[in-house]
Amino acid sequence: MENYFGINYKFDYDAVFQRIDDQLKSQCPGYICVTDGVILNTVHRSAAYRRVVQDSMFCVCDSSYVPLYIKWIYKKQRPQLSGTELTKLIVESRRYRMAFIGGNREILEALKPRLATMNPEVADMLFMELPFCHVADFDYESIGEKLNGYKPDIIFISLGAPKQEIFMNYLQPHLRQGVQIAVGAAFKFHAGIKEKRAPSWMLRNHLEWLFRLWQDPKKQLPRIFWIVRSTPGILFHEWNAVRHDRNALSRRNKK
Repeated sequence: MENYFGINYKFDYDAVFQRIDDQLKSQCPGYICVTDGVILNTVHRSAAYRRVVQDSMFCVCDSSYVPLYIKWIYKKQRPQLSGTELTKLIVESRRYRMAFIGGNREILEALKPRLATMNPEVADMLFMELPFCHVADFDYESIGEKLNGYKPDIIFISLGAPKQEIFMNYLQPHLRQGVQIAVGAAFKFHAGIKEKRAPSWMLRNHLEWLFRLWQDPKKQLPRIFWIVRSTPGILFHEWNAVRHDRNALSRRNKK
């Protein structure tokens, strides 16, 4: 793992699969955060949420901007790992027994046949709708009992950040096995309804936020406001820490 901006990242799909397999072999539950700009922002505004993210197995970098920040500050090339693409790769691999939790009935009913075209076994896997409620009000014991009876390897969670990360943290003590992965809007993207992924040219040019703002301005405007407000401070703090470390190393080398 590599730590940037207080988040432990993995930047390689093969390493992600290997870590998932190791966790499954241990027969201990765990969870993975798929981190975008919203999560990065919330980590630096909430100590409680920061602990939730830091207690994960690791994070996948779903932001196209974080690799740019890393390049500017650390002079390193790191890729974006899309949560939507990660979902597709896991489903297509046909290596895991999976459960899909979150979204409404309409999304789940559209999602199942679309994923079944990638992996026909998905048609017989668990799709669970959750009630709309505060994250503290879910019946985690009941959800855990159902999942323990089904015994999934991978549990995909789609509730939106930061709710879905807190949900995974609350649910983990009720699970006997399985790796939870919070994939946000990936259910909607793969279902082909409600929201669609931005065109490839917008993805390449870091404009997915603009496409999602156009689709759902009520939801995205507050997110963008907080990201714009907090990101300069996050970047300055990281840059200053790196500069301090480099200066300290330079002084030691001169002795």
